[in-house]
Amino acid sequence: MQANFKTLLTEYPSGMKINTLLASKCWGVSEDYIIPGNGAAELIKILMETTEGKVGITRPTFEEYPNRLVKNTLVAFIPNNDEYRYTAHDLMKYFGTHHVDTLLLINPDNPSGNFIPFDDMLSLAAWCEKSNIRLVIDESFADFSEQWATCTLLRDDILETYPHLVVIKSISKSYGVPGLRLGIMASSDKAMIANMKKEVSIWNLNSFAEFFMQIFTKYEKDYKKACVKFIEERTDFEKKLRSITSLRIMPSQANYFLAEVLPPLKAANLVIRLLKEQNILVKDCSDKIGFDGKQYLRIAVRSHADNAKLIEALKSLDK
Repeated sequence: MQANFKTLLTEYPSGMKINTLLASKCWGVSEDYIIPGNGAAELIKILMETTEGKVGITRPTFEEYPNRLVKNTLVAFIPNNDEYRYTAHDLMKYFGTHHVDTLLLINPDNPSGNFIPFDDMLSLAAWCEKSNIRLVIDESFADFSEQWATCTLLRDDILETYPHLVVIKSISKSYGVPGLRLGIMASSDKAMIANMKKEVSIWNLNSFAEFFMQIFTKYEKDYKKACVKFIEERTDFEKKLRSITSLRIMPSQANYFLAEVLPPLKAANLVIRLLKEQNILVKDCSDKIGFDGKQYLRIAVRSHADNAKLIEALKSLDK
């Protein structure tokens, strides 16, 4: 991309038809079923603003989705445990008695890192289909899970089996290219996808995002190797994080850990100290709905060197 910078900077991108074809080839979904977006955020905005009826969500969650909805349309499920774990069965049980027209799920979840395995996701999709509930799955972090090679619902056969299923994926996350502003949404509801394509700008993708999709398949083997290495690094990082006595670490299948900051420390103070004293920034999640005033951080899994630096910084504050 750097070698082609001047051309990409000074030329128009292609329109929706060509970029849809590229997205179709990259993620193995039929052209009629997929739409590329200017980041997943563009697609989330349009989808949420055209969603009617009650919407089921889990909490705590990524607030981009509920922020696009009227509050009195939300029906929230909050796991009844101190690690914010839940299963497909938990969701079916809860929303079986709390009516919703749409069920929204991030898998792995943000910020908890909770993960529902592939077979259980299919059970949830089948239940939603039977219950006439639109199931919206955001699998932006799925490639960080231990099931990364097999857990995606971005498959024609799955989309066709469950017409109420909508799958969203942010390319920013697992591919590490947030500046490209690239995301995709897929469903076998061809009318909905066609309407979405009418709602976006004529050139909703920039030339750099388009070129990324053009060269995507060239690097697939490297990407798969990276997925394996990432899991190894996360496992090592988790073990070391658990040695920090001031934190309680939740299990995670994403590229971050949710950590409770234990008394007498406060999350906000810890964030400020890490930034001022160590030039390290972690996210204070304490104000998220569903945490009930408890103190939480979200800690990203980065390179081995960065992870080691954070561990040493936390140890110095732990004394």
